[in-house]
Amino acid sequence: MVNMTLTIPEPMHKDMKQFPEIKWSEVARKAIAEKLELLRMADKIARKSKLTEKDVREFSDRIKESASKRFLE
Repeated sequence: MVNMTLTIPEPMHKDMKQFPEIKWSEVARKAIAEKLELLRMADKIARKSKLTEKDVREFSDRIKESASKRFLE
């Protein structure tokens, strides 16, 4: 198994020390595994997509425009 070193903010470390019974390395491993699974699923969907980069940008712009209109109303 490979070792990884993480840098976390001091306040987070202070909070973590309040729960010494928690195996924080296991929490990190599970979070990384979940993120990897989401990325794999997104990659699988993207590979099957027939959209071009231009299509995606236009779609994204329309969503942003619609969201900003709703926010301003």
